Amino acid sequence: MSKSLSYFTDKTVIITGASAGVGAACARQFAELGANLVLVARGQAALDIIERELSAITGVLTVAMNVASAEDCASLMSKTIEKFGAIHILVNNAGLHCRGSVENQLPQQLADMVDVNLRAPVFLTAAALPHIRRAGSGAIVMVGSLAGRAPIQGAATYGATKAGLRSFTYSLADELRGSGIAVGLVSPGPIDTGFIMDEIDKVEDIVYSQPMSTAKQVADVVVRLVLGEKIEISMPWFSGKLTTVGYLFPRFRRLSRGLLDSMGRRNKEKYRRR
Repeated sequence: MSKSLSYFTDKTVIITGASAGVGAACARQFAELGANLVLVARGQAALDIIERELSAITGVLTVAMNVASAEDCASLMSKTIEKFGAIHILVNNAGLHCRGSVENQLPQQLADMVDVNLRAPVFLTAAALPHIRRAGSGAIVMVGSLAGRAPIQGAATYGATKAGLRSFTYSLADELRGSGIAVGLVSPGPIDTGFIMDEIDKVEDIVYSQPMSTAKQVADVVVRLVLGEKIEISMPWFSGKLTTVGYLFPRFRRLSRGLLDSMGRRNKEKYRRR
């Protein structure tokens, strides 16, 4: 199901969590490739900033909404069709991470992570699929995490939502095989955005043991997934392999935790001094 970069011209792309970080990087990437953009985030002010940046390049619709709201998600589809007439690509990027152990979290915080990280992508995918089918071809891409590939203390619920998203992606890819709709998942390690850098003291040390990717690098992978290159791309490559070993061999994962935590603490200090 390989496509060329020319495929994106005049296609309509919905991106959640689009006002900053990976979502904004995806918006810039798709705009440069000639796609129309539907940019979704919780706050309108941040969306207005990126709309001003990209509206000179391509058509842009911004929608401030709660992705965990079924009503808002249904309204998003209607607004997109009204504006651009079709939906071709959905990028489920919005994410929420309330950091800390399960027993130190409020029940509502745990539920919110499930709603934003798993329930919302599933609902948006189901809502968008009929429109993508009518368009004749397209793609659905999930932004996952290495935390969804192997258990990690301090991120049990977050990791569980990303593991669920990974399972959903693979199952959906099988369901849509031969349909002309690509399904993909990017599973990045730490990304140099506010998602982890604004809360550096709260983020688990082990996260910083792995090489840092940029938002643009993740956006580049999202484009590759839309083109149908693979179902899942982990990044960095070695970190993806490490999570596979950790999942298959729990004893190795537990024994290596101390070393990885120590590496992460040292790297944290380097990032603080930037």
